Amino acid sequence: MPMVLDDSLLDDPARLAEADSAGLLRHAAMAGAQVRSTAESAAELELSDRLDVGRPRAFVLLSRPGAGKGAVRVLHALIAAQCPVPVVISDVVPNWVGALDVVFGHTDDPGDRELAASLERASRYGARVVLSAPGDGPVAASVAGKGVVLTPRVPVPPEFAFPRALAAGLLTANALGVHVADVESLADQLDDEAEKDHLGRDSFANPAKALALRVAERTPLLWGFDPVAVAVAEHAAFAFAAHAATVCDVAGYQQALARPALHHAALATTSAQDIFADPDDEGAAGARPRAMLLSVRTGPAADAARFEAGDRFPGIEIVSPAEELDAEEPVRAGVLALRFELAAVYLGLAAGTGAGHFTSVTA
Repeated sequence: MPMVLDDSLLDDPARLAEADSAGLLRHAAMAGAQVRSTAESAAELELSDRLDVGRPRAFVLLSRPGAGKGAVRVLHALIAAQCPVPVVISDVVPNWVGALDVVFGHTDDPGDRELAASLERASRYGARVVLSAPGDGPVAASVAGKGVVLTPRVPVPPEFAFPRALAAGLLTANALGVHVADVESLADQLDDEAEKDHLGRDSFANPAKALALRVAERTPLLWGFDPVAVAVAEHAAFAFAAHAATVCDVAGYQQALARPALHHAALATTSAQDIFADPDDEGAAGARPRAMLLSVRTGPAADAARFEAGDRFPGIEIVSPAEELDAEEPVRAGVLALRFELAAVYLGLAAGTGAGHFTSVTA
């Protein structure tokens, strides 16, 4: 069935709070608290001291189902290009991992036996393992006494674990000296974003509500100018699917241009004349695309790409957190991910397509 959006709900805080019976907005708004609690856990477990043993041979990032997958993709995009050691993404620990390597992973499934078996092998071969996961079950037991397990201290459903996973990965990279990110600044800016997106703020002053309205009854095309933006778009697609039953297209900008039919459809719906289109002639709800170009990185190359895209797609929306936020890349990426996450929740509530309950994403 086509999505039927009750947009009046978004500007009625009382009704919105009533519709959000599962507390989804509250869970999403705890992103900053997740980051701070992860940093506290890392400090108490002396993560920096335990990883201060020189440059590793490789930094392995484990990509498991759920919100952590997007966080690992963002982490890889942030650090791979300038990291002095290879940064490898893998579903499980590769067979070649040994004592000179560092493995980082996040999961919200304590019973992920495939992951547990590969982590046990990594520990047996002497690799240094940092795991963001629940403290009980086969996964945590696989590295008990041989690695660092950062357990969640701020309880949220697994679909909202992206900030914790990203923070754990950034703290691990910081401890290795392969990348330096201000995790405290990330927490502060996430709190600021949650305040901007509070349910009591009207749509015109609430970035997440406004974003939800722009993609409502459309197929979102989330195209990134840079690898970090593409990785954030992948998490945004996860959030829209998890909270609003909305399917997104995700691609790098150049890859998007290589697909003529979708490129033509996006061009047709983002032209300057599109604002005068008759809604009654738009066809089935959800059939028309809404292209958004995401940009996280800054600099001359990024500016040139955005300028070229503006010429190619008159009237297209370019989402660039650097235009409103003076912060480093990891912070901009985290804030943009949270905005899309909250937009997905708002969209699901207004359209009645939200899940309203949660089960393990690996079940």
